[in-house]
Amino acid sequence: MAGNRRIFLTRCGTAGVASVGVSMPGIWRSAVNAAGLLGMPNTKGRVLVVVEMAGGNDGLNTVIPFADDTYYKARPVLAVPKDRVLKLNSAVGLHPKLGDLRTLFDDSQVAVIQGVGYPKPDRSHFRSMDIWHTARPESVDLRDGWLGRALERDPKALAGGVPALALGSEKLPLALLSGRVNVPNVQSMDAYKLLPGPGDQSAQARAKQTLREVVALKATEAGGELDFLRRTADVTLTSVDRLGEVAKAYKSGATYPETGLARKLQVVARLIAGDMGTQIFYVSLGGFDTHSRQQPVHELLLAELSGAIAAFLKDLKSHKLADRVMVATFSEFGRRVDENGSLGTDHGAASQMFCIGPGVKPGVTGAHPSLTDLVDGDLKHHTDFRQVYAALLQNWLGYPAEPVLGKGFQPVDCVKM
Repeated sequence: MAGNRRIFLTRCGTAGVASVGVSMPGIWRSAVNAAGLLGMPNTKGRVLVVVEMAGGNDGLNTVIPFADDTYYKARPVLAVPKDRVLKLNSAVGLHPKLGDLRTLFDDSQVAVIQGVGYPKPDRSHFRSMDIWHTARPESVDLRDGWLGRALERDPKALAGGVPALALGSEKLPLALLSGRVNVPNVQSMDAYKLLPGPGDQSAQARAKQTLREVVALKATEAGGELDFLRRTADVTLTSVDRLGEVAKAYKSGATYPETGLARKLQVVARLIAGDMGTQIFYVSLGGFDTHSRQQPVHELLLAELSGAIAAFLKDLKSHKLADRVMVATFSEFGRRVDENGSLGTDHGAASQMFCIGPGVKPGVTGAHPSLTDLVDGDLKHHTDFRQVYAALLQNWLGYPAEPVLGKGFQPVDCVKM
């Protein structure tokens, strides 16, 4: 066995001149810098797309309690006038820059889940984001994320392939981290390609051939964790070719806005349409930390969010794939009720989440938190975010929620069964 391991590592070392432009655990970075996109087949064929609104979105100016005069007293400058609010019911409505989202709401494709948070909220960006990513508010445990733990419950994910993908992030989001399932972090479609390394064409061809020889090793020759690396190389070679085919064949069924989030979601639509087998996608939209001069920045961000998601779902619908896909948004915390002296808002607590797609139970779920019964000036949560996670895992993707999140988190009723 020792001899076979040396053979395997020697070949990996030689193949190290061929790599892929996505991030991977350090043990494999010398051979291939990424795993592939061919994921496990999902028995339901369902896909979850998580959109992180990084920085702490101002939930009060996103889902607006226009019927409550306290809102206007607390925000004499930043409050959205009643006649501009896109009303969802007699109490709350959407910011006017969320017009595309309102159209989806009218089409019964949006669930607004109000009052979402967790006990003893932390107003630090880093700690609160870790809490949302790990789903462990009670402890500092960064070994894995909630989606990573969910994937570990699926034997097909453990057997190989990559059923999840992060797109456009500088590093793999903690939510997808797992000690047993590798998830690639792809900067862009252009970056995801086989890099043959230095040398002339003959040397590059030899490098690729060496990597193929590594793939050809039997599991018994590699053994243990090295077999995991062999499978990773296999997925890499296969998926690079497959991605090229998908890119050529894909035709968008919608006109996407010229924004960063729209470009990311267009790539996601391309991969879903190409039947890459990836079940979970993760993208991020940053800039929501609006301590000063909030109004113009927040309006642009909400318009980007709304326009990108609407184009994404329209694209999927043109490929008859929209029924399989659900988008879920979150932010690490909301903002304080009162505006500050810099025409902005400071770190708060409870806010809302959106679940979007034909598979949602549409409407507004839960009451808007009180604007007068506060905790240190912040909104109180009445729905633990892990209840929303439980609905996404258990009722949408079909994963057991309790082993991932712990006991006591009844799924929010936001998914059609």
